[in-house]
Amino acid sequence: MDEKTLLEKARSGDRKSLELLLYDNYKIVYGYLLKLTMNEEVTKDLTQDVMMKAILNIKKFKGESKFSTWLISIASNLYKNYIRKNKKISNKTIEDLSLKDSQDIEHAVINKDTVKRIGKLLMDFPYEKRMVFILKNYYDYSYEEISKILKCPIGTVRSRLHYCIEKLRNLI
Repeated sequence: MDEKTLLEKARSGDRKSLELLLYDNYKIVYGYLLKLTMNEEVTKDLTQDVMMKAILNIKKFKGESKFSTWLISIASNLYKNYIRKNKKISNKTIEDLSLKDSQDIEHAVINKDTVKRIGKLLMDFPYEKRMVFILKNYYDYSYEEISKILKCPIGTVRSRLHYCIEKLRNLI
């Protein structure tokens, strides 16, 4: 079944369709939050919260964007709330990165090292800027989509991304 059909069924109370939608998008949400937090335990908790909010609010989802975009928006808001509550996130590194089937061991080690280094550098950036960088460079969302997800003007998205790129260039 396509996403639109699943969404219609889920909004009308079909639990199996909702379960399938959440299952199909779990890795996207988890990966996004892991890149933001660099902490597996926090990521697991936040991902569960995202899924719970989606279950409770599925009837409010209008379908104007992809379901994954809506989930990323929920995840972004929950992460902002988490930051406000905790003020400081531990800088734990990612211990297990999933490897694409086609990658060989050497390439995987190089990528894992690069992701860890960039991840550590990004942790020092303000979360608003880090979120824009991750959504654009890891998930390839457009400026317009990021603007909607984070509820800020496109110019702000562009300036935050520019800030991150310039700062990374200087640090590397």
